Amino acid sequence: MTMSVESLSEGVQGAQVSAPEISVVMPCLNEAETLPVCIEKLQRTFRDHGIRGEVIVADNGSSDESVAIAQSKGARVVSVEAKGYGAALMGGIAAARGKYVVMGDADDSYDFASVPAFLEQLRQGFDLVMGNRFKGGIEPNAMPPLHKYLGNPVLTLIGRLFFNAPCGDFHCGLRGFRKDAYERMGLRTTGMEFATEMIVKATLLHMRISEIPTTLSQDGRSRPPHLRTWRDGWRHLRFMLLYSPRWLFLYPGALLILAGAIVGVWLLAGPRAIGDVTFDVDSLLYAAMAILLGFQAIAFATFTKVFAISEGLLPEDPRLTWLFRFITLEVGLIVGGLLMAIGLVATLYAVRVWGVHHFGALDPAQMLRLVIPAALSLTLGFEVVLCSFFLSVLGLRRRLGA
Repeated sequence: MTMSVESLSEGVQGAQVSAPEISVVMPCLNEAETLPVCIEKLQRTFRDHGIRGEVIVADNGSSDESVAIAQSKGARVVSVEAKGYGAALMGGIAAARGKYVVMGDADDSYDFASVPAFLEQLRQGFDLVMGNRFKGGIEPNAMPPLHKYLGNPVLTLIGRLFFNAPCGDFHCGLRGFRKDAYERMGLRTTGMEFATEMIVKATLLHMRISEIPTTLSQDGRSRPPHLRTWRDGWRHLRFMLLYSPRWLFLYPGALLILAGAIVGVWLLAGPRAIGDVTFDVDSLLYAAMAILLGFQAIAFATFTKVFAISEGLLPEDPRLTWLFRFITLEVGLIVGGLLMAIGLVATLYAVRVWGVHHFGALDPAQMLRLVIPAALSLTLGFEVVLCSFFLSVLGLRRRLGA
């Protein structure tokens, strides 16, 4: 059977006309109480504003009547076997046919009448449009005080500090995005931290992000919410720390090295007193330890960054690429070798001083001022050599890929 060019063209045009412009995805796990209201509100919003839209219910293993209710109300149901808030959303978004996607909870706490406002921003070219409940208004008892005054503000502040993200409500569950932008993000988390990962990835990829006020009402469920305050709060914080090697490793490491170096130089000449407190070689030993720990922290920051970029977890960093033009395996071996040589010379000098005293008892404080820097130099040099080799191994995949 053949089809004329005209018929084929008409079929394509018809498919384009019938395809939804926007898909609204709701994760669902036993939401039979509130799901019908949410679907009806969305469908009414579509009709009132002339929007070609579809409602997708991403069912995550409901044991109540949620699936049957969604189907009876005309929503598309996508069954997602992998458990978790993020997993359910991933499954629903993957099935979305719209150019734009809005995600929102199925507990009737969000105002789906604001979907046109999200759509307007997306049509203007924004990649991610965030809702902000603190700007739009939170009804009494709609959010627990611990979440409202501590959890959400603190985690949002950390997210803005770590990633310079332009969002005032990191955990608003009502948000919209271009589907092609979402696919570029390559999100991987399957739990509640999915919401944070979306903002972080969009920010790191320099996507266009906007924010609109949204309201939060008390949900219509008679059962407790799926959210677990401390567990899910920690998962959000843990994700931000793991995605920010600078704040997890680099800045603490640099601070340790700076503090250790200042205290070490201060104590090398002899004991120092501040008031009635005297600092001596025991403090010098801790200063050396701070320098070693700081170096290791900075090394971990570098390893984490290179690994995350190689695995596609983080985008390419031009500053790191520029830095690796000068910091090579050979440079690391030279620096490490020089540090070990300095440490070895200082160690031999300490042995010579001991020999002058016929290898007998020495003044511990005097000798430790020589031995501690020598041991520090030897250890640092050896670590620099090892880290240079390991960093070179991590970079093999990048070079082979290039």
